[in-house]
Amino acid sequence: MGAAESTGTEREPLLGPSQAEATVQPVTNSGRVYGRRWLVLTLFSMLAFLQGMVWNTWGPIQNSAKQAFGFSSTDIAILVIWGPVGFIPWLLFMWLMDKKGLRASLLLTVFFMVLGSALRSVPLTNLQLRRWLIHGGQLLNGLAGPTLMSAGPLLSTTWFAPDQRATATAVASLVGYLGAACSFLIGPLAVPAPNDTQIVNSNIHWDTEQIRNRIQFVLYAELGMIAVLFAVVLLYFPSRPPVPPSVAAASQRLSYRSSICRLLSNMRFLMIALAYSVPTGVLAGWSGVLDMILTPVRVSQVDAGWIGFWSIVGGCVFGVAMARFADYIRGMLKLIAVLMLAGASLAATWFTLTCLTRLTHLPSTKATLYTSCILLGIFINSSIPIFFELFIETVYPVPEGITCGVVTFLSNLFTGLLLFFLTFYITAKDRDGKKQDNAALTRGLAKQM
Repeated sequence: MGAAESTGTEREPLLGPSQAEATVQPVTNSGRVYGRRWLVLTLFSMLAFLQGMVWNTWGPIQNSAKQAFGFSSTDIAILVIWGPVGFIPWLLFMWLMDKKGLRASLLLTVFFMVLGSALRSVPLTNLQLRRWLIHGGQLLNGLAGPTLMSAGPLLSTTWFAPDQRATATAVASLVGYLGAACSFLIGPLAVPAPNDTQIVNSNIHWDTEQIRNRIQFVLYAELGMIAVLFAVVLLYFPSRPPVPPSVAAASQRLSYRSSICRLLSNMRFLMIALAYSVPTGVLAGWSGVLDMILTPVRVSQVDAGWIGFWSIVGGCVFGVAMARFADYIRGMLKLIAVLMLAGASLAATWFTLTCLTRLTHLPSTKATLYTSCILLGIFINSSIPIFFELFIETVYPVPEGITCGVVTFLSNLFTGLLLFFLTFYITAKDRDGKKQDNAALTRGLAKQM
């Protein structure tokens, strides 16, 4: 479907001309499309951008959040976990998208985002209650994930011509990751790090109240942007164009129940879904706690933010370029996906060996960390739109929203598993550290006696 050349039938108008089609732009090679499709894509992309930004708020500033709100490393990991947890009711969101259309789904999604951002922004002095509100706000933002992460292919099929579909899918699917990347940049630059993450010879001092005020400013700014978008979507966001852009967009699709059964019984689809969900899910969870991972190798909060930013931005830019390339050259989706995953494997191996300096004796410098992380993000994130096109081709006529909903759920399942085990690892490590400190204190007291 997504990778097939447009046929002569698709080039013919689906309906006769009418007054309602005065704004229709004719496209000679793929039927008729509307100029407003770019506005629809922009609104959807901005929502995905803000959802990714809110999800990744706390990881890049984890050292500052610990000092300002008394968070532990476990708290930071759980705040990131709420994103994958929001995918638990994914079947409900896919049903809503299939039965009620994209507008109804997006209105519910933006409502969750506004409510979650408002809860996070309540300036309570009780830090324990404030912590619960922040966790609740992150969970509500996570509930917006199933629609925004899986509806990109549905939007591109509904609004765009076949020779623009892969590009539109890439933009709609990758902008959410770009929002997470901007959190790596905005967070560390807007929120000062505690003294222990500054350069050794620095004399800059930030008190806890000032750090808390900076974090509050970031929360208010995100709430304001989401509220504006909620008003815009409420006023204008059509579910579909008056006339479909192609025969494929207007064709009858399988029912919701039949689609789920078809997907779960298609072994080829399940194998491709596994190849997609494992690397993308692990990378998403790894990126969410990147600052926590790089702190033991003496990478500052700001440097970790820049590494995360460029790794995701590189993947988004390269992913759109590859999708545009796939729009012109058909039949190479599988080869492109294999090459992307092979490059990601090499980059991940390089990063791992660099971090294990005591065992490998390889130099661990800022340049090697930057390069390996950026290459890893480029290879994995740029493969996302290619995989989405493969999914749509494999299981047609299953609706695009349901297909991508299943694979994004699997991806977030692996993200949640990674963060779940990481949370237990951090808890056990902290417990062992406290035991060692208590034992050292006991030995010291015994020597004094």
